[in-house]
Amino acid sequence: MTQPFDAFLEESLALQQAERVLAGAGESVEREAFESQVKAYRKLLKSLQRLTRHSDRNEERIKLAHDQIQQQQSELEKAHQTLTQHADMLDLKVQERTRELSWERAKLEQLVQVGIGLSNERNEDHLLDLILTGAMEISGADWGMLYARTPDNRLIIKIIRVKSLNMFLGGESGRPIVFPGLSMVKDGQPNLDHIVTRVAHQRITINVADVVAETDPQFATIRRFDKAVGYESRTLLMVPLLPRGEEVVGVLQLMNARTPGVDEVVAFSKESQSFVEALASQAAIALSNQQLISSQRKLMDSFVEVISVAVDAKSPYTGGHNARVNVLAQMLGQAVCDQNEGPFAHFRFADEEEWREFRFSALLHDCGKVTTPEAVVDKATKLETVYNRIHEVRTRFEVLWRDAEIHYWQQRAAGTVPVERLDQELASARQTLQEEFAFVAECNVGGEFMSDQRVARLKEIAQRRWMRHFDDWLGISQEEALLRQPHGRQPPPVEECLLADRPEQVIPRGDANPFGDNPMQFKISVPEALYNRGEIYNLAISRGTLTPEDRFKISDHVIQTYQMLNRLPFPKGLQRVPEYAGSHHETLNGKGYPRQLTAAQIPIPARILAVADVFEALTACDRPYKKAKTLSEAMKIMSFMVKDGHIDPDLVALLQNSGVGQEYAKRYLLPEQLDNVA
Repeated sequence: MTQPFDAFLEESLALQQAERVLAGAGESVEREAFESQVKAYRKLLKSLQRLTRHSDRNEERIKLAHDQIQQQQSELEKAHQTLTQHADMLDLKVQERTRELSWERAKLEQLVQVGIGLSNERNEDHLLDLILTGAMEISGADWGMLYARTPDNRLIIKIIRVKSLNMFLGGESGRPIVFPGLSMVKDGQPNLDHIVTRVAHQRITINVADVVAETDPQFATIRRFDKAVGYESRTLLMVPLLPRGEEVVGVLQLMNARTPGVDEVVAFSKESQSFVEALASQAAIALSNQQLISSQRKLMDSFVEVISVAVDAKSPYTGGHNARVNVLAQMLGQAVCDQNEGPFAHFRFADEEEWREFRFSALLHDCGKVTTPEAVVDKATKLETVYNRIHEVRTRFEVLWRDAEIHYWQQRAAGTVPVERLDQELASARQTLQEEFAFVAECNVGGEFMSDQRVARLKEIAQRRWMRHFDDWLGISQEEALLRQPHGRQPPPVEECLLADRPEQVIPRGDANPFGDNPMQFKISVPEALYNRGEIYNLAISRGTLTPEDRFKISDHVIQTYQMLNRLPFPKGLQRVPEYAGSHHETLNGKGYPRQLTAAQIPIPARILAVADVFEALTACDRPYKKAKTLSEAMKIMSFMVKDGHIDPDLVALLQNSGVGQEYAKRYLLPEQLDNVA
């Protein structure tokens, strides 16, 4: 802006010089006009001078402002540079924190996934492996080991994994762990000699950044492990498995943490420790629950086996029946599941739980026999109750024998009858008594069908009279007295029949309607009496040794089995045990018991039990009431049962053709029974 003002200034000076020239001349034509113009120029000049002064001041101000702007710009540039540096640092921190959060999120997600897996896992070995591998992944550990507490207060190693050595021992690996366990008690006091037992007793987490530098003898166990496997433990994290409010159930041991992507051993960080402790807490609860479930499972298995053994032990003649039926049923069941074609091509026991359900059914199929009196189960003769009453009958024959001899000698003493005749009569009486007792004894065995003629002869023999001279009310029980009370008391001497059906021998049924409203739909006729122990009644049984009352009592074991098992709150997976066990006497023709199920209503497992039960009963060599059948005889009888619609023909064919029957026979039958086993 200074250049225009300088031009005006030069013009002003030129005007002043011109004015002096004019003044020297003294005159001018246009002096006044010129003077006026000069005045105007002077005003203009003054204005220009003022403007110049203002312009200089403005220029100074502008320059000052420019300097201030330059200074501020410099300061701004410095501030921008500082802010940029801070932004870069903040960005780095954000990226680092983002990575940390991402890592923590990944670990948290992994922890959640492991926790879900722990809550769903039922296999103990898989559960232990899930705990250990989850802890190793979360912490970056190269070595992992899981100790479990035993009922005898020891810590035993259940599973070992070492990534760098590609080592996997215990658990589902199938490779045994040879390292001994550690006792938690020493001389009656807590054993704190080992770092593992100390963690368990004191319930603390131990995080060691340099195991090599540790001189405490408690670390000797770790060093022995290192020496045994050729390893060097540098960092250590040991966490107790402690369910809330309960005892320590194990210890988790991790060694040699590594940063992902870096082959360098580092200490276990606080964050890793926190995650592992959280996992250990979940693992402890899962392991405690698993141990509780396992204990309950073992208790249930043992309880079922105890009942089965108790039923077998109840009778010395049927001992082992339940156990053998279970073995045969499992063998036949496996043969059924192995079929890929034919009627059983689509049948399978889906898993171990269904096999367990079937095994329980086999072991418990006769559990109702605990209510069946041994005298009925083991009734080998018709007159047998808690003892064989044939001895009472024989004693009466002995009395008649003595009476015949007494009569003989009385007649001899009287001398009224020739001796030869008396001898003949005595010999005839003796022979008759011997023959009649032999016939009664034969009837008692039940080996021959009792025809009408045999029954008639039995009743004829029963009419023989003998004299009782002793009071039969003496020494009897209160129950027996109550049974006799309605029929009166006859003081001796009393003449009685040799065999009789006395009223007190009929034991009334306490409940005329034993099934109540019959919610289980039992379809089996119930005899009016509970037992009938009449001598003629029993000896006249047409086949076998059982009366209708006895047969119902034996058949009642299935009813009792069904009712007993239905009262038990079986868990899911075992709920069909009552159905399977309670249906092993049902028949395909709908005439079985106790519910007369049709073929469509009888499941395959129940059919298998029925076949196994029949085959075992036919071939058993410990029954007092029958001779054990040979293998061929048993199969022949079962073929008749198939024709009559009693048992499944396909299962019987499979029993014979699959080799199951022969294999069972070799294990449980006598050599003389194996008539067609290769």
